[in-house]
Amino acid sequence: MNIRNIAIIAHVDHGKTTLVDKILHATKVFRENQATGELIMDNNDLERERGITIFSKNAAVTYKGVKINVIDTPGHADFGGEVERVLKMADGVLLLVDAFEGPMPQTRFVLQKALSLGLKPIVVINKVDKPNCRPEEVHDAVFDLFFHLDATEEQLDFPTYYGSGKHGWFNDSLTEIDNIEPLMDGIIKHVPPPSVQEGSLQLQITSLDYSSFLGRIAIGKVSRGVIKENQQVALVQADGSIRKTRVKELYVFEGMEKKKVAEVPAGDLCAVVGIEDFNIGDTIADAENPEALPVISVDEPTMNMTFGINNSPFFGRDGKFVTSRHLRERLLKETERNLALRVEETEGGESFLVYGRGILHLGVLIETMRREGYELTVGQPQVITKEIDGKKCEPYETLVVDVPEEFASKVIDLVTRRKGELLVMETKGEMQHLEFDIPARGLIGLRTQILTATTGEAVMAHRFSDYKPWKGPIPGRNNGVLISKNQGKTTAYSIDKLQDRGTFFVDPGEEVYAGQILAENVKPGDLVVNATEEKKLTNHRASGSDDATRIAPKTLMTLEECMEYIQHDECIEVTPNFIRMRKVILDETERNRQAKKMAAEA
Repeated sequence: MNIRNIAIIAHVDHGKTTLVDKILHATKVFRENQATGELIMDNNDLERERGITIFSKNAAVTYKGVKINVIDTPGHADFGGEVERVLKMADGVLLLVDAFEGPMPQTRFVLQKALSLGLKPIVVINKVDKPNCRPEEVHDAVFDLFFHLDATEEQLDFPTYYGSGKHGWFNDSLTEIDNIEPLMDGIIKHVPPPSVQEGSLQLQITSLDYSSFLGRIAIGKVSRGVIKENQQVALVQADGSIRKTRVKELYVFEGMEKKKVAEVPAGDLCAVVGIEDFNIGDTIADAENPEALPVISVDEPTMNMTFGINNSPFFGRDGKFVTSRHLRERLLKETERNLALRVEETEGGESFLVYGRGILHLGVLIETMRREGYELTVGQPQVITKEIDGKKCEPYETLVVDVPEEFASKVIDLVTRRKGELLVMETKGEMQHLEFDIPARGLIGLRTQILTATTGEAVMAHRFSDYKPWKGPIPGRNNGVLISKNQGKTTAYSIDKLQDRGTFFVDPGEEVYAGQILAENVKPGDLVVNATEEKKLTNHRASGSDDATRIAPKTLMTLEECMEYIQHDECIEVTPNFIRMRKVILDETERNRQAKKMAAEA
């Protein structure tokens, strides 16, 4: 069959989406005069803003008469659920590695999944135009990684290509050329055509799309048989139940678009319209003889957060969707396509426990909901503990930090304070390469501290390693916060007088309410302040006493930074236009009562 299905996997920022751009341009998918821009596949606003891939995407190109289905995958381990399911559609993987950084934690994570599925790997060493790059050393490091991951003899005999995605060339040697043809030829030569079994129809749904005209669209690879338009099929669900249904329309991928077809043979990827109430992992099978494929298993989440309705005094001012019913419907809809996410209702029904892979995974969900017009409050992220052999265990992560030599001691100090253990310390060019074993709890809030200590020079990455015994208390935020005493608009006069007490998160003229966090205190312990007091005007003037107020600009915090900053008695109010940090209990008297009660119980 003249089809190749290939997934592009790599650590974040190693150039996957840029390589897909070059493949699309090299195979003349676009007209000569068509303006395409950069990072064509990252078409979601959030992806473009953050410069990362969040959702896996499909494209198809034709090269020398062979159709190549290309799957672009995310690099962050937080979105590993996306990678694990789409690898089922591929027959080979393009492992992209940075010629300077070499294999990184997420490279290991996604490669392990690909090798266990028996996919044929092609190694691409990218960015060989960077100063201080070391392609030969990186090649050896990749071989060692394959060996450690128990690759088969055949997988260890992988072909390697070198090049620069940015400058649009890849070759099987370090000789620079002006195209990526050697890599395209290598894909056709080394990636096997899809292995097709004899038998009736089987198609596993590994991804889904949505269209306002067609509704939910199931995407997957036809494992065997042929799927046809208007065909009567059986939908075999994860719980074993079987439902008869009909295929209305069929599409295959062509370039960046979908093309309508009458039938799709085994081995090709397709999009199926007309199937109702399906979930990822379900099998579309023959109506008379339905046989299910093994259900897709995804690694369990390691972190949870409480999502609740917005119960602040500014409730309903900003968003369109504000009730718990809206929240429940949106979260359940998200679990359909986001396999690594789980949602549980709490007793009152007003809030939900949402389980995810990490802060970024949950942060992207909250940011997406905010942009859709939802108002909600979210609590402090908590790690999920397990009991193994009678011991309380927690998730541990492998943390990798590349940092200039002069900052290495600061990084080691910060990580060890949070119960991290240094495993590896080696020099890579001008950088120190540090590897730690650290409880997942210790990572919350660590990124901001490390970036501050290293003046933004550190490069951090981490991945889940294992559940290990509980490490005891980990020190959290040292400083307290300044809390608003009343509701109203902040004034420059008040903020000016309070500036020596803390660093403010609000500017003069912003509306605040009682219980809202206004600033970080310079000392431990919380302080209730009045930031809405007006200056009393008199008809006396004195030179010197009427100096203009000099106010430092407010500290802007992203949603993820807020999630890492808050403590157990605090939460974040998220609306389409505002992100505010606040105390869970807004009333000061009630807060003090609760604090005394907890102290007495302790």
